[in-house]
Amino acid sequence: MSDADYTIYTDGGSRGNPGIAGAGAVIKDASGKTLKEVIEPLGEATNNFAEYSAVLVALDALRKVVKKAERKSVQIEVKMDSELVRNQLSAQWKLEEETLWPIYMKIHNILIEHFPNVKFTHVRREQNQEADRLANLAMDQVEGSLGQSSLI
Repeated sequence: MSDADYTIYTDGGSRGNPGIAGAGAVIKDASGKTLKEVIEPLGEATNNFAEYSAVLVALDALRKVVKKAERKSVQIEVKMDSELVRNQLSAQWKLEEETLWPIYMKIHNILIEHFPNVKFTHVRREQNQEADRLANLAMDQVEGSLGQSSLI
C-alpha cells in the first residue's frame, strides 16, 4: 500500500475505439481493505473517454465514502494503467483532445472542491486486475443491453 488514506484503482476500456465501453474502480482504505467497487457502463465511447470516466466515477463514489468534513484533508492515490490519463491529470502532458475537455473539467472541479490531495500513479496492467475486471463487467452490461434493445 501507500501513505494514502485511500487508494483507488481505476480502469476503463472499449471494445473497438470507439466501441462498447465501460469503466471500473476499486476504493481501498489505508490497510488495503476494499471499501467499494464501482462499475459504469458507458455505451459507445473511446478508450481514453472510458479511462477518464473510471476516474470520475471513482471520485464520485469516494464522496459517498468520505465524510464531507474530512474530504479536504485526506490523502488519495489514484492508480491506473493509462499513462496518458495519468500524465494529463498530473498536468505533465497537455490535454489536446477537445472531446475530453468536459470530463477532464468535471474531474478537475471535484479535485478542487472535495479532494485537493490526490496523487495519480501509473501501474502496470498486472497491478490493476481488479479495476480491469470491473471495467469488463461494465462493457459486458453494455453488450447485454444491446442484445435487448437497439438503443443504448
